[in-house]
Amino acid sequence: MVKDMNPLGLVKLTEIMELTSGSPDVVIGLLDGPVATDHPEFTSQNIRRMDGSTRSLCAKPKSLACSHGTFVASILSAKRGSSALAICPGCTLLLRPIFFEPACANELLLPTATPEELAGAVVECVNAGARVLNLSVGLAQPSLRAERELDEALNYALRRGTMVVAAAGNQGAVASSAITRHPGVIPVVGFDRRGRPMSMSNIGSSIGRRGLGAPGEGVAGLSAESNLLSLSGTSIATPFVTGAIALLWSIFPEATAADLKLAVTNGSTPHRTSVVPPLLNALAAYQFMVKANSRRRIS
Repeated sequence: MVKDMNPLGLVKLTEIMELTSGSPDVVIGLLDGPVATDHPEFTSQNIRRMDGSTRSLCAKPKSLACSHGTFVASILSAKRGSSALAICPGCTLLLRPIFFEPACANELLLPTATPEELAGAVVECVNAGARVLNLSVGLAQPSLRAERELDEALNYALRRGTMVVAAAGNQGAVASSAITRHPGVIPVVGFDRRGRPMSMSNIGSSIGRRGLGAPGEGVAGLSAESNLLSLSGTSIATPFVTGAIALLWSIFPEATAADLKLAVTNGSTPHRTSVVPPLLNALAAYQFMVKANSRRRIS
């Protein structure tokens, strides 16, 4: 019988986290809800607000938007040794809220953004120097025109060498979205503690070909009120992939986005035929990069 595993161990992130806590030169754009940056477990000097306004801060700690943004941020940027996973606190976290507390007063309302709102936020973060974007968000009010605008923004990120990591969605369907269909995006499926895809996660051909799986069941993180939460879903799985990329970019600062995308998505699984993506293997991606660098030096 397969035993439950620690989330970091499940995707071989522990070994990479022992090598580095991340570089401040690697900027992660977090497109999410506002974050409780006054939380004692955040390394505040590595957290930047996109526009410098209070819009990035939590006014209502119990709101779903604040809880979601703070939780995802804690997986990436809480202090090492805290109760959160704290994958890459040494990296710079750039906060760009795309859903806000007044719109999320209903506790049952899942965080969403319109394609136009998301497109604008993507361009802003890329222009602000983000190397990788974390999109733990669903789309609301889609339309062909709005989706074209989002597609153009994702194309812009691709041209500028910014990687985009996005939640596959929690409808339990064989389905894609304007985000996960884009060839420059790495979609993320939630896996359970035994390394199996969760039934709530969306899957599909584009997700299987270009995506990754990551821990999405009962992951521990911080609430805005200094409590420890346990949440599940593809939104929770996404920062594991984002964090792995940020750590690898910190170790291999000369690497391109194409280099790192190849390492994380094909490092251990070069040929794919399934609608379900493979589980992230951060150690295999690191070893892939080491070998690639060795070949470059020899040539």
